[in-house]
Amino acid sequence: MNRLAGKVALVTGSGRNIGRATILKLAGEGADVVVNARTNREQAESVAEEARALGVRALPVLADMASKEQVDSMVNMAMSEFGKVDILINNAAIRPHKPFLDITLQDWETVRGVVLDGAFYCTQAVLPSMVDNQYGRILFFTGGGAFQGGAQRAHVSAAKMGLVGMARSLASEFAPQNIRVNIVSPGSIDTSREHPEWYPERRTPNASNIPLGRQGTVDEIAATCLFLVSDDGGFITGQTIHVNGGAGYH
Repeated sequence: MNRLAGKVALVTGSGRNIGRATILKLAGEGADVVVNARTNREQAESVAEEARALGVRALPVLADMASKEQVDSMVNMAMSEFGKVDILINNAAIRPHKPFLDITLQDWETVRGVVLDGAFYCTQAVLPSMVDNQYGRILFFTGGGAFQGGAQRAHVSAAKMGLVGMARSLASEFAPQNIRVNIVSPGSIDTSREHPEWYPERRTPNASNIPLGRQGTVDEIAATCLFLVSDDGGFITGQTIHVNGGAGYH
């Protein structure tokens, strides 16, 4: 317990689902947390209250990851409140499906803006604090669909695989400053979905192709994040950890 006592963690897209579970997992280990949502202040405040109930400080902040100005403002608020950011988990994402020939420039830029650009903005904003303190833990989220090559997700897969390249480069560049960077690739996870229209024929993800016979849980992804940012994962950097029940892509 208290493996993260004295640390400060920022998790983007943490008002619900995997982000919320990760905030609570890190808070349960003693980390003060920054809770981020794009527009839903009620969700962010609610998660922050849950974290405070675990005995840590929590700062809810609204920020759109596609806006560098909003991301910089969020990080500045975190620095003002806590004086540092030790852990960054780039979780915020959108996952619309659309046939490749129908993808507009706006579609492409919207997905890239949230998934890839947003992770770049956040990471570049927190790294100076990590370098100064000679300590940092950064996670990016990709997904099985990017490795598998799912139809109608070219824009999402391209942005997600861009994160893999960025993480591997950062892992090499900042290892001398005791900054570890890794990628978590969830498989089919049992989550609530705000945008069912993104999924073909309103199809709900299921466990039909998962050897373990079930979808994963948000707590299992959160536990993977905790392992990677704690000293338990101390010799792991530049790696992609697939949490997919044996679904076969890697």
